[in-house]
Amino acid sequence: METPDNATAAEEPTGIAAQDWATASAEPQYRAAVVDLLGALAYGELAAFERLAEDAKLAPTLADKAELAKMASAEFHHFEQLRDRLAAVDAEPTAAMEPFAKALDDFHRQTAPSDWLEGLVKAYVGDSIASDFYREVAARLDSDTRALVLSVLDDTGHGNFAVEKVRAAIEADPRVGGRLALWARRLMGEALSQAQRVVAERDALSTMLVGGVADGFDLAEVGRMFSRITEAHTKRMAALGLAA
Repeated sequence: METPDNATAAEEPTGIAAQDWATASAEPQYRAAVVDLLGALAYGELAAFERLAEDAKLAPTLADKAELAKMASAEFHHFEQLRDRLAAVDAEPTAAMEPFAKALDDFHRQTAPSDWLEGLVKAYVGDSIASDFYREVAARLDSDTRALVLSVLDDTGHGNFAVEKVRAAIEADPRVGGRLALWARRLMGEALSQAQRVVAERDALSTMLVGGVADGFDLAEVGRMFSRITEAHTKRMAALGLAA
C-alpha cells in the first residue's frame, strides 16, 4: 500500500488519540471497535497477499513476476503483524477476521482483473482507497493502535511499479488508457460501496466512526473525509495517465 497524496501536517492528538491502548481499551465499546478494525485490516492484508500472488501469474516477464512476489511477501508480513496484535490483546484472530471475509471476497470476485494491466490498476487504485480510509480512522485511535495501523499501510512498492508499467502501456497503445480509466472508475465505486457495507454491519465500528466512542467523525467531517479520499484518487489517476 502506498503513501497518501492527501497527507496533512500532524496535529496534536486529543481525547482517545492522546491515550495508549491500556487506557483507551478500558472502554468495552472502543475495544470492540478496534478489534473489528484490526480484523478487517488483517483479512484485507491476507486477501492482498493472495491476490498479488495470483496476479504474478499474469506477469509478462520474469522480473515482473519476481516484483509482485516481493510485494505479496510484504503484504503477508503486514497480516502477521495484525494477527499477532489481535492475539496480544486477547482477541482470537480468525474470529476477528471472519465477519469481514465475505464482503472482501465479494469485492475481489466482482473486480477480478481480466489482464495484467487491470490487476496493476486494481492494486494501485483499489488498495489506495482502502488505505486512505484506514488512515483517516487511524488519526482517531489510541497511540499504540494508530502506530500499528499506519505501519501496515506503508508502501510495498506497488504504487511506483504500477504507475511505471501502466504509463508505458498507454504510451505504446493510447487506446489502452480509455479501457483502464473505465476500469478504475468502477473500482472506485465498488471500493467505497464495500467499505460502507463493512462499517454498516458492525455496530461497534460504525458507532466509533460517527462519534459515539473515541473521537469519531460528525456528519460534516464524514463528507470532508470522502472528499479527501476522492481528491487523492483523482491525483492517482493523473499519475497513471488516466482521466478520473
